[in-house]
Amino acid sequence: MIFDPILNLFRGRAITIPPYDGAFRPNTALETAEILHEVAAPDNLCQTKDRILLTSGCDLLQIDPAGAACMSLAVYPAPITSLAISPDGKQALSLADGRLLIDGETIQLSPEIRCITALSFDADDHLYLCNGSDSRPTTDWAVDLMEKGCRGSVWQISPDGRQPNCLARNLAWPSGILVQQERLVVSEGWRHRLFSMAKSGGQPVPMLDKIPGYPGRLTPSRFGGAWLAIFAPRNRLVEFILQEDDYRRDMMREIPRSQWIAPSLVPSNSFLDPLQCGAIKTMGVRKPWAPGRSYGLAVRLDAELQPIASYHSRADGTHHGITSIAEIDGHIWVAACGGNRLLDLGAVHELGAV
Repeated sequence: MIFDPILNLFRGRAITIPPYDGAFRPNTALETAEILHEVAAPDNLCQTKDRILLTSGCDLLQIDPAGAACMSLAVYPAPITSLAISPDGKQALSLADGRLLIDGETIQLSPEIRCITALSFDADDHLYLCNGSDSRPTTDWAVDLMEKGCRGSVWQISPDGRQPNCLARNLAWPSGILVQQERLVVSEGWRHRLFSMAKSGGQPVPMLDKIPGYPGRLTPSRFGGAWLAIFAPRNRLVEFILQEDDYRRDMMREIPRSQWIAPSLVPSNSFLDPLQCGAIKTMGVRKPWAPGRSYGLAVRLDAELQPIASYHSRADGTHHGITSIAEIDGHIWVAACGGNRLLDLGAVHELGAV
């Protein structure tokens, strides 16, 4: 309607969040999953030809396929923010200080690449990376959201590491990337969507939008489709705060970050938490349907990248902050960064449309 832009100045806009319904219907599959290891803030998870790698802060860990043993391979001077292995075994990892290392060699990058959130190789050893922001480090993801950041980008690195090429700019915290033949699929956190684009760059094509959380890393499934990690939930109160610029700036300036009305990876029981009109706790008990600041959610996507199943740790659970998912010898392993645990969801063929 032609008068809507004028009327909206007076009546405001409705704040709506996509419901957990259909393929996103809540369950407790993540909360009741088998615990493989207690690990401090497990993050990136991937499998090479002969070993399974997991990052935890500054540590690069190796886990045996049975999940029984976990040992440290290397300790880096800054937290590891992303990890990828090429088909021929080349290893790429990024650090929170902005560095990118390929097989231990530091790659010279553009000054604006300082926040690498995800990495992925193609079959020709080109490396693709998501740069969440050109002004904030990865540890400031909540700050970037509260600032309504949209200064992220996607880059291609040649096999020799000498030709960084920007494929897309002005993205709102790109945080996952998947190579599919001649196209890339990128998850864009603050716009709650997945989009595709040619490997050479070009116009983004929406694939999945209105995701009820902030989408993160993408990993392929050998049965077709992909796995999507949702690292934090959306809720109406946060969406409302994002519309209130003066309040949000005052909150960021005057209140400790742990108590912001903002998404979180970690479930909190602090009495200082914003309780959203009593909808989180009743008689001291946290409700599973509460609009919490943290949540656990892993999503299975079909070949068209549409959700067909999801696996949850609800507001009253502990396996929150899902940052990485991988198929390991036919089982689904999940890194619950906020729950400090590495989980086994079970065999892929046994996981129905939960």
